[in-house]
Amino acid sequence: MADLTLLHNPNCSTSRHALDEVKAAGVDAEVVQYLKAPLSGEQLLDLLDKLEDPPADLVRKDGFFKEQGLAEADYQDPQSVAALLVEHPRLMQRPVLVKGDRAIIGRPKDRVAPFLAE
Repeated sequence: MADLTLLHNPNCSTSRHALDEVKAAGVDAEVVQYLKAPLSGEQLLDLLDKLEDPPADLVRKDGFFKEQGLAEADYQDPQSVAALLVEHPRLMQRPVLVKGDRAIIGRPKDRVAPFLAE
């Protein structure tokens, strides 16, 4: 079993940076391309339970978010965030690193190395 899970989007430079940091640290990691293998609602709720960041931070508030007519205020609690990300996996912030019972969003990039070192 891997020491770490990296929820990864290879098209994202910040996510690629996190993968490079994982490799450089020599950490055994399971890399999950969440757009190819989207997380279930249950998996997302488990992730949100481990996440050290507020649940709303897991949602990207980008152009696609706005195109869907979504409002930030509607996606603050774990249940609404999980439901949104099941429907629109591309709105999940990336990268996300999970180690044991802890998880972080790897933004900004300088959060990754200290998390790996813990």
